[in-house]
Amino acid sequence: MGWLSRIFGQEDEQTAYEFPPMPIKEAVEQAGGALAEASMSPEEAAEPPEEGGPIPPERVGLDGKYDQSGLAKRVVRAFDLDPDTDDIETVWVAQLGSKVVLKGTVPSQDDLDKLVSIASEVEGATEVDASEVEVG
Repeated sequence: MGWLSRIFGQEDEQTAYEFPPMPIKEAVEQAGGALAEASMSPEEAAEPPEEGGPIPPERVGLDGKYDQSGLAKRVVRAFDLDPDTDDIETVWVAQLGSKVVLKGTVPSQDDLDKLVSIASEVEGATEVDASEVEVG
């Protein structure tokens, strides 16, 4: 079972197959929307924008549309695509605005470093918090 299925369900895993990774601006435009210039306040980003309104980078889903957990899903997809991390099943991913939050356990510090590196490279992520991940 992949990261997407385990954390978000098979429907999101199917969406990931239908919509390959691409820059979020391109994904949003293909979906008929507009990308916001920057992150929004948590209050502003909590609700989907009016039709055609700008989507904050951290709320862009796998299909380029507004998704409350868009950043977390894109991070999870990146973990699925990396052969060094695709079999780690003891870490969970969440987001607080544009901050990625990792929780759980990893076999080694190298694994944790790899997860943090991948998550920090996902477009829209401004910070990665791994303070709730245990090594061992």
